[in-house]
Amino acid sequence: MQYHEAVRFLFDLRRFSMRPGTEGVEALLEHLDHPEHGVPFVQIAGSNGKGSTARLVESILREAGLSVGLYTSPHLESLTERVHVDGLPITRSAIADFIGRVRPWLIDRAAAGEPLTLFEVVTAMAIDEFARRNVDVAVLEVGLGGEYDATSAVDPVATAVTNVSLEHTSVLGDSVAEIARTKSRIATDGTPLVTACDGEALRVLREVAADAGAPVSTVVGPGVDGEGTDSPALRATYEGRVSPTDAAVTLSGEVTGTYRIPLVGTHQATNAAVAVALARRTVDALGGNAADSDGRVDERAVADGLARATWPGRFEVISTDPLVILDGAHNPAACETVAGTLAEYDYDALHLVYAAMHDKDHAGTIGALPTAASVVTCRTNTDRAEDPAVLAAAARRAGFPDVTAGEGVADALDRALDRADADDCVLLFGSLYAVAEARAAKTRTVTPLTVRDATDAAGVLERAAAPIDGRSGDGETPSAAAEAIDTRVLTCQLRGEQARYIRGELRALGGTAVIGGAGAAGGELVPVVLSATRATFRALCDRLERAGRNATPPVDGLPGIAADLRDRLLTHSIDDDDGNAAGSIDPYPWTDGTAVMGVLNVTPDSFYDGGVHEALDDAVAGAKRMVEAGVDVIDVGGESTRPGADPVPADAEIDRVVPVLEALHDVAAVADGDVLLSIDTRKPTVAEAALAAGADIINDVTGLEDPRMREVVADAGCPVVLMHSTDAPVDPTADPEYDDVVTDVIAILEERLRLAEIAGIDRERVIVDPGIGFGKTAAESFALLGRLPEFAALDCPVLVGHSHKSLFGAIGRDPDDREHATVAATALAAARGADLVRVHDVAENRAAVDVARAVGDPNAVDPE
Repeated sequence: MQYHEAVRFLFDLRRFSMRPGTEGVEALLEHLDHPEHGVPFVQIAGSNGKGSTARLVESILREAGLSVGLYTSPHLESLTERVHVDGLPITRSAIADFIGRVRPWLIDRAAAGEPLTLFEVVTAMAIDEFARRNVDVAVLEVGLGGEYDATSAVDPVATAVTNVSLEHTSVLGDSVAEIARTKSRIATDGTPLVTACDGEALRVLREVAADAGAPVSTVVGPGVDGEGTDSPALRATYEGRVSPTDAAVTLSGEVTGTYRIPLVGTHQATNAAVAVALARRTVDALGGNAADSDGRVDERAVADGLARATWPGRFEVISTDPLVILDGAHNPAACETVAGTLAEYDYDALHLVYAAMHDKDHAGTIGALPTAASVVTCRTNTDRAEDPAVLAAAARRAGFPDVTAGEGVADALDRALDRADADDCVLLFGSLYAVAEARAAKTRTVTPLTVRDATDAAGVLERAAAPIDGRSGDGETPSAAAEAIDTRVLTCQLRGEQARYIRGELRALGGTAVIGGAGAAGGELVPVVLSATRATFRALCDRLERAGRNATPPVDGLPGIAADLRDRLLTHSIDDDDGNAAGSIDPYPWTDGTAVMGVLNVTPDSFYDGGVHEALDDAVAGAKRMVEAGVDVIDVGGESTRPGADPVPADAEIDRVVPVLEALHDVAAVADGDVLLSIDTRKPTVAEAALAAGADIINDVTGLEDPRMREVVADAGCPVVLMHSTDAPVDPTADPEYDDVVTDVIAILEERLRLAEIAGIDRERVIVDPGIGFGKTAAESFALLGRLPEFAALDCPVLVGHSHKSLFGAIGRDPDDREHATVAATALAAARGADLVRVHDVAENRAAVDVARAVGDPNAVDPE
């Protein structure tokens, strides 16, 4: 079974109505031989904030050293988003395998008049995946209610009820007390329960928990008097926004301190407090694994876990010039919260983009927002979407004077952006479906592919899931489609109707287009492979820009797609003769061919040369040898990231690297600026100290995961290496899974780049590193090296760090016999467009780079 078939089957289950109870999912888990018995679970219910809280808990537990699963709903762009293991989504192949195994059973169950719903099946899939991946703990967000929710088929080790308000009254009850009773029945005997409820809801929750024998811990959030919450575990104070995307919260009680969270809004302080209390009780319930000496989650895990828990689509800032915010708020109460959060931002005029489902309170929802200079209504690509004209009428009734009824989400957002000045704010709201469509339009990545022959073309089609039952997604045989693919090839993800329209237009112009996955299923984006001459691509872009909403039938977002294709085709490295990133704002060594970065580890335990340069004199001598050998950048590191390495405290790391950086300024080439200095660190305080000591570049193996590091780089205005990694230091027991490692790593790096840009980092100063050897198998690392040109999709210089790494063991090279393999890989990387190579042996790899350059441009060789 292929992924698109599995998703189509799953979304067909939406025709079955929800029935309260866990019997269906329990029967499926029994059919699967009870995977729930092997995994400790954390279950989080609540009227609001349970998704944010679940993400915060997962992040804290991961920072505490645990392998963690996370199950949330709904998703934005892909079903894979609902299930995560150690920060990575479930693979499409895993979903296809699961549905392939359970589909016959589900069909028999439906035939017997007992069908399972989409949510029940996906819940069982998540549980099965967590068991298969052998996670230490899994965090489950309750879908609806608590007592009868599918997630209640497990026995949790810790639970939480974030809060209770009137919601889904036809299912959960028509009073706060009834709803609180339903939600709090996730409590089980001896299992700790954390809550931010107060008043009547707290009284009922305590009553239910007492009957179940579950100890209750309370937290008190901002603006709550705490009535009935004697001796709360934590009190939270909201300190306000500290960046476009982050806020500060102060916690007092069993944890005391001020912490950063990547979620803005007073209510998020309460969610953070619930998450911290719940994470601590989870670790206690697990027996204190990965905790400090007191059996608690330590300060570092709390601080880093809270700071790194990004949550897309929930008051998400995607741009700052103008300020562009996406939020799924779909009712008056949610929009009141959005309005309060908006008040923390400085902007001149507000422009609204509104899409909603037909069964919502439209006038009340938009009326809860501040006065806006303009409103554009639009329609999501779903059957339940309300007519934009109806939404426009509701906006006018709510008192908004300048209202336009638009059509599609992407075009409506572009219209609002055209109206907005740089100091204005554009808010898109009303539905997570709208957020997903806007996000897809504004974060689209167009990837250039190198296709040298039919074998390469067949590989492209296979990765796009184009061959289906012996035929490609557009009706051609795979071999015919492969033969038609030209060497100028682009691929991107589009909605089904967009893909089909562009396929027709490109074919009419004489190009080739193949749609993967047999079109969209359940609103999922589909991979599209486009191949044509440059002139044909130009003509396609012209057609798409002219068509806009005049396409027949109407198709949303065509001008934006044209702009993305034109940007990739005409501006960046797909047309760059030497394959290197063009247009850098400064004359760095990597702007003119491949630069060599030499590794100078001043640690006793690095995987290859640990201890060689630990003494200051040895480090300086090593740097001088690199300079003589032709190095362009010297990368100084004071903490090993080898598998199983112990973390180094920031003060100790500073003591190691600062004297070396200061001493290297006495080396002539460094003093003259011919050789740049880089600091290899993942700690913001170390980066600041290194910059003060003369470092020119920051090399962060965590990919600027820490928002404080993003601010250090933005303030310094220096180049930065943003690397992909799943862990640093590398966890030797981790086993991350990818659908396609190149595509997945590009997508993750693109998200990190977006956060970097919002923090004020100029993309032209960012160097991306695919992270060879960091959470990848040898085959995956070689795939990254072989398909290096695809990273041009990120519009950044690319660094390859392969020196003496374990991937060479797969071709029979022992750790002490990898010099020649490293040099060979350097030559290949340079030929494939690497802008920097990071190596230990400078002289040998300098020679490889120079040979690759001479082969690529013989006319540049000195004839003498």
